[in-house]
Amino acid sequence: MSPSGVEHRAEWLKRPERSNRLMLRVMSWISLTLGRSLSRGVLVGISLYFLLFSPRARAASRGYLQRALGRAPRLSEQFRHFHSFATCIHDRVYLLNGRYDLFDIQVHGREVFDAAYASGQGLFLMGAHMGSFELVRAVGRQQPGLRVAMVMYEENARQINAALAAICPAAVQDIIPLGQLDSMLQVQARLDEGVVLGVLADRALDTGPTQTLPFLGQPAAFPLSSMRLAAMLKRPVVFMTGLYLGGNRYAIHFEKLADFSQVERAGRDAAIRQAVSDYAACLERHCRAEPYNWFNFFDFWRTPGDAGSKAP
Repeated sequence: MSPSGVEHRAEWLKRPERSNRLMLRVMSWISLTLGRSLSRGVLVGISLYFLLFSPRARAASRGYLQRALGRAPRLSEQFRHFHSFATCIHDRVYLLNGRYDLFDIQVHGREVFDAAYASGQGLFLMGAHMGSFELVRAVGRQQPGLRVAMVMYEENARQINAALAAICPAAVQDIIPLGQLDSMLQVQARLDEGVVLGVLADRALDTGPTQTLPFLGQPAAFPLSSMRLAAMLKRPVVFMTGLYLGGNRYAIHFEKLADFSQVERAGRDAAIRQAVSDYAACLERHCRAEPYNWFNFFDFWRTPGDAGSKAP
């Protein structure tokens, strides 16, 4: 809660959508009609537009890249940041339409995913607004019966499904919206069916519990709610990111974060905090290795509401 006691929304929730369904349908048609190589030319103009006419996003990009690179970024590097974002959004059109043949996808840590999935009790894939989470479907092509659902805030769920319907009506995702009375029951039911639940766990609501951790050299607030949900339901948690490497190349990384199946109630809070700390460390490592893949174009280090850590 903010010092004034008035509930307010996180900065990332306040940002207006810059796209609409008609534009997405047009872009999807262009992409599928012209092919990936030709339609990629449009991305240069889109990236330049945001670089030149979105001062807040440009400032956020500069602040993040300075931390990730350890020096002030050049303008060309900021353009690369925006272009990587545009590319990942563009490639989603092909991934949703099953065009995996267009991409060279490396998978690292597949054994980590397989071990967690083998329990048959579902698992949480904790990702971030980094690269393309949609690549997890590429793994599913080699895993018969794999089902993936996303868990996200209700407004985001509505916007994502509207966008997906515009890109590929047959690919509207199974999304479980948080904040509803039966959200927990829906999550548990999917897990009991062996579904893999994806969560982008790097953004927090102002009123949600957070843990302040060092991130790229400065304290940042990381949400606890997703990890707490996994702990309450006693499920394994795997970190996942699909990094764009340039051209048509991507790399999927799986890393073990936690297995809450044997954690007793007395040790739950400590286990949650350790898992969130490990998540932040994974995210930082990949930000430094592939800095143009992290797409939080707002001041991530501005602690929303109360500064500091809140108890889970």
